[in-house]
Amino acid sequence: MKVIIYKKRKVQQIMHTVIMAGGKGTRIASMCSDVPKPMISICGKPILEHQIQVLKRQGYTEIILIIGHLGQLIRQHFGSGEKFGVSIRYIEETSPLGTAGALYYLKDILKDDFLLLNGDILFDVDIARMLAFHKKKGGMATILTHPNSHPYDSGLVIAGNDGKVQKWLAKEDERTYYRNSVNAGIHILTPAILDFFTKPEKTDLDRDILKKLIPLQQLYAYVSPEYIKDMGTPQRFQEVTEDIQKNRIMTKNLQNRQKAFFLDRDGTLNVFKDFIKKAEDIELLPGVTEAVRMINDSGYLAFIVSNQPVIARGEASFEEVDRMMDKIETLLGQGGAYINDRFYCPHHPNGGFEGEAAELKIECSCRKPHPGLLLQAAEKYNIDLSRSYMIGDSLRDTGAGKNAGCTSYLLNDHKGNAYDYEDLLSCVKDILQK
Repeated sequence: MKVIIYKKRKVQQIMHTVIMAGGKGTRIASMCSDVPKPMISICGKPILEHQIQVLKRQGYTEIILIIGHLGQLIRQHFGSGEKFGVSIRYIEETSPLGTAGALYYLKDILKDDFLLLNGDILFDVDIARMLAFHKKKGGMATILTHPNSHPYDSGLVIAGNDGKVQKWLAKEDERTYYRNSVNAGIHILTPAILDFFTKPEKTDLDRDILKKLIPLQQLYAYVSPEYIKDMGTPQRFQEVTEDIQKNRIMTKNLQNRQKAFFLDRDGTLNVFKDFIKKAEDIELLPGVTEAVRMINDSGYLAFIVSNQPVIARGEASFEEVDRMMDKIETLLGQGGAYINDRFYCPHHPNGGFEGEAAELKIECSCRKPHPGLLLQAAEKYNIDLSRSYMIGDSLRDTGAGKNAGCTSYLLNDHKGNAYDYEDLLSCVKDILQK
């Protein structure tokens, strides 16, 4: 192992960033076998340079690059980092140490929380927002998770409402209904994590380090809809190239105002069956997967906003309603579509139901047509409601949208009432073509 330290520039140090830049890129080697994976050029710049530009723009200028395979090409390009406006140190693996083994060499260097990035991702996220979440939760590690278009062949991170990770499913693990929540390759770690490393040996970050934090209740998931995409295959390389050309990456950073589609659940996404009480009764309507996939591709965020009075009525638990939502995400994921988040109201103002939850029988601000669910999403994801849409099959839905300041559209409820569009697909197509 060699540690190369250039003369440090006088820069404002906020938090160190460590980038794992030693990958060979075996799956994408057919395109660029003569450079390390982080040096693959996309739109005229190496992946690593795109990453450093995002970091510098947000003030994260103290960078440590962990290099290995053809690492001299990285050093030749970036040097001390001065011409890129950052300060770079290098740790070079003399033999492969897996996805985390080289972190052993940081034990005497890092004394504060640090950002750890995979070197093969294109991203643009509000790092300060993630750091604030990490500090508030106080765990040893926070990983950024997000939905993707292929959850069925991805590892899934299952977290509670408090963000604490409860389970981490590998691709081969059995799963029925699941939330589309995938590790994105962006982490904030405390220096205490380095105590897990007792010698420089081959180590897998996820399996050998992060998953061990789950029973300790020290691992948190920060959910974000921001742009993160790995460059593992030629197809993804082409997708990212197009996203750069169409300026889709920076606009998804939550420092920027977002726009969204708010979607009702029953009768809009899934077949209306009066009060659905179990996940097995969820059935997607025709065209819904295509409609949500179009939203995903458009740059809008997609949210479910739903009244679920079955909880207050004592007919379904919070856990079962979450299973219903998980089934929707599972079915959408099978078709390459995803929901960014879901919000639901568990309240019901009227009493008299056997087994009802008395504490939930209240007048609230989140039950549609009140706008509370949309306002929650807007605050969480910095959404410009005036540029967003609410789509549902009842006047409660359109009322919530209008009360929140969105443009609202009513779908056919098949009860003979006047409506704007027959179904979700025709509505989304028309909006996006305007």
